Amino acid sequence: MSASTLQGVGVSPGRAAGPIMRVRDRLPEPAAEPAPADREADAARIRPAAQAVAQRLRDRAAGATGQARAVLEMTAAMVTDPALLDNAEKAVLKRGLPAPRAVFEAADEFAALLTATGGYLAERAQDVRDVRDRLVAELTGTTPPGVPELTRPSVLVARDLAPADTADLDPTLVLALVTEEGGPTSHTAILARALGIPAVVAARGVLATAAAGARVDGGAGVVELLDHAVEPQAADRSRARWDGTGATADGHRVRLLANIGSAADAQAGIEAGAEGAGLFRTEFCFLDAATEPDVEAQRDAYAAVLRPFAGRPVVVRTLDAGADKPIPFLGVDGEPNPALGVRGLRIAFDRPELLDRQLAAIVAAASDTGAQVSVMAPMVATAGEAAWFAERARAAGVERVGVMVETPAAALCADQVLAAVDFVSIGTNDLAQYTTAADRMIGALATLNDPWQPALLRLVAGLGRAGRESGKPVGVCGEAAADPLLAGVLAGLGVTSLSMTAAALAAVGASLAEHPLADWQAAAQQALSAPGPAQARQRAAAVLGG
Repeated sequence: MSASTLQGVGVSPGRAAGPIMRVRDRLPEPAAEPAPADREADAARIRPAAQAVAQRLRDRAAGATGQARAVLEMTAAMVTDPALLDNAEKAVLKRGLPAPRAVFEAADEFAALLTATGGYLAERAQDVRDVRDRLVAELTGTTPPGVPELTRPSVLVARDLAPADTADLDPTLVLALVTEEGGPTSHTAILARALGIPAVVAARGVLATAAAGARVDGGAGVVELLDHAVEPQAADRSRARWDGTGATADGHRVRLLANIGSAADAQAGIEAGAEGAGLFRTEFCFLDAATEPDVEAQRDAYAAVLRPFAGRPVVVRTLDAGADKPIPFLGVDGEPNPALGVRGLRIAFDRPELLDRQLAAIVAAASDTGAQVSVMAPMVATAGEAAWFAERARAAGVERVGVMVETPAAALCADQVLAAVDFVSIGTNDLAQYTTAADRMIGALATLNDPWQPALLRLVAGLGRAGRESGKPVGVCGEAAADPLLAGVLAGLGVTSLSMTAAALAAVGASLAEHPLADWQAAAQQALSAPGPAQARQRAAAVLGG
């Protein structure tokens, strides 16, 4: 018997062992030849195939709840996206491609565009590839990639997992998750933490082995691959029950909120017990628009998302777009390095009327729904930019104005930024990649984007200190907030609210309530002094007896 060890990035703590079950990988590219004998008949196959795939997803959604249902419904909607199906049909009719190849190319073109944009939209590229493979499988009569039916407790090993694959995993059968790709903010990481399943991502080389079993340490990021069978050993997933109020064991309040970008997200957040929404992404209103939606169209769209949060706080982020997140009507030219270019609030400096119309729509939607709306701007680098936005937002009738802290410049000048606004919210995903100069979509750089990086935690500590001195809230709306252990450490650093995917709320709430604030502060200090992310997590856990 022999074993080999791989080092990945631990994203969900706990130890487990068991036989390996490999997730079916992506389908091979369908052939571009021969051309169909009857182009119209072949093109006509595409929409019924899409409807069949979408119906299966909707059937799964009907048996799911909360975030799982929202994910499955979203994927079903993507399968029947008119633009995707139109482009695929045109490729059959005009270019003579077989229907499976036409779908493959239409979806791949869209996925490549999203990947090139970076940020949140790039994370949706995996969803598009998942939809692509499901459609191609339906058209070719083959088995789609994804999680096979599990008949015994197993360790799942995959290249990556699409949201629709992970949405309704059975935690009694999935002992641990190990992926070759992905990063600490991936959907796999978020869901694994929510379910209490040990998980390691970016375990490079795991797919090249023929191991029969594995031992997984989700805290240390270590995967021991075995060439022999191993008895299933499940992690201890017991957690204190969360009562729906974000607080430490001694009653220190840390508001727990949901990240949302659609009406389905909003409903999932309410069902999961969110106290409000800490990040409402408004890009959905603009993504497919050939021209700018008018104020009334935006008002109606925002109201549909805000309505479930009537009487609760919601932080709305203004349009986060630019060359890195292209929106057709903006006409932003390509840039050599769009992640460092004209994006977020920088768009509004040249087009203030675009921001003014959006602010008017947000204020009107808040009035329509009774949600307690605050508004914040993305991609702020200086106190001057924060002041410019605050003045404009207040003139539009926004009572509570803030900015996102995604750049080291804004973090280092936190006292001046907070002097200009009512609150700040830390976008840990972007702040991590800008701090370490590492694209968070590149799996090989996943360790640098680990939110346990001490450099990132030190920036958060400075923001927490500035918040205490100014008496103003400092929130986190990056997915670092979805890590139950890290969430408590962030509270120990002075963060006053945590906003995350709805699926993570219960686990974070329960974890936060397990220890008093003083213990979380002690754990935070140990994490700050660590030489790297793995040691930061280990030192924090040791303080708390883990």
